[in-house]
Amino acid sequence: MLALSACAAGSGTPTAGPVGGSSGPAAATPSATPTHSHGSDATFVPPPSAPLRAHERFLTVGVADALPGGRYSPAAPAGGTDDYRCFLVDPHLLSSGFVTGVQFLPGNPAIVHHSILFRVDPSQVSAAQAKDAADPRPGWQCFGGPGLLSTSANPLDGLDAAPWLAGWAPGGRESVFGSGAGVPLAAHSEIVVQMHYNLREVGSTPVSDNTHVRLRISSDPSLTPLRTMLLPAPVELPCPAGVDAPLCNREVAIADVVNRFGPQASRTVAGLQLLCGGSFILPHRGPTQSCTRDVRQDVTVHAAAGHMHLLGKSITIVANAGTPRERTILSIPVWDFDNQSAQPLAAPLHLRKGDTVTVTCTHDVTLRDRLPALAGTPPRYVVWGEGTTDEMCLGILIVS
Repeated sequence: MLALSACAAGSGTPTAGPVGGSSGPAAATPSATPTHSHGSDATFVPPPSAPLRAHERFLTVGVADALPGGRYSPAAPAGGTDDYRCFLVDPHLLSSGFVTGVQFLPGNPAIVHHSILFRVDPSQVSAAQAKDAADPRPGWQCFGGPGLLSTSANPLDGLDAAPWLAGWAPGGRESVFGSGAGVPLAAHSEIVVQMHYNLREVGSTPVSDNTHVRLRISSDPSLTPLRTMLLPAPVELPCPAGVDAPLCNREVAIADVVNRFGPQASRTVAGLQLLCGGSFILPHRGPTQSCTRDVRQDVTVHAAAGHMHLLGKSITIVANAGTPRERTILSIPVWDFDNQSAQPLAAPLHLRKGDTVTVTCTHDVTLRDRLPALAGTPPRYVVWGEGTTDEMCLGILIVS
């Protein structure tokens, strides 16, 4: 029903999690030589600020692993300015382990909008290899995610337990997860490195990228498994009153998004209406949108993050809204696109099956006329879209 890449860091942390942030051990003096690497030029990767803990080792993956030349030259399809590209990397994992920390190192920050690492189950590796082989360019185009069939028959499992290992968005720093927890990674799994490149500011200038990601891998079998829960909500933002332009028509705007990102873009818009109690024909329109989901099993929330684009104004995630047990998990009253790090909870929050979580986003369409990054973009009816000049509303919870 939904294919969400989230542009986040999702993106993606008990003390600071898979979507960014910095926490854990105190900063250490960097050593001169990386302790461990795989498949990439280790000299590119500066050592992290925190030392290794018991059972941990470093593993470096990146765009270079999937490319003979070590760099990728983005090209936006369909006349757009955004290139989503997935690269399949084999980290040669002979035994199961846990990801317990992450450091993203964008090779070309001028064009890297976000990056997400997706876990590829051993049963999915052949399908990922087929996608790679079918695309004549390096990797494969992957708006909305890597496009691999879920190992679960229930579509909501893809939101309640997204196959994210880690993610980076602007403001993300080195993350070291709290001791005792990590994101599981099975033996013989592979990794999809999804890159979102935005080429609006570089125009026709040739550019390239060799983003690296340095993972901490723990062999400690006693760690508590973490997973990422995604909480998307619709975006239905009309043009300002009195503004009339072709893209101010909702149907025309959706067709434009489909032209740039493929038919799944329309399915995502419709799916969000269905998921969040709305109607694709008569959606609730306005600057503030929300979505409430039932918790389907007992979970403990360790950290939270939000994701919107440049028109974002504020975002909240609330548990059990309107009840005596209401608890605000995340509140960002003034959205900052350049700071999307996960925020650890002061104390873990235990949610029971049947509890609810509500994400609420407010966007401001007038920012299109005030932000230099959006200068010259035409007025439009804004729906959920993968591009930097489109919008999203996404809550992200790190749970066990």
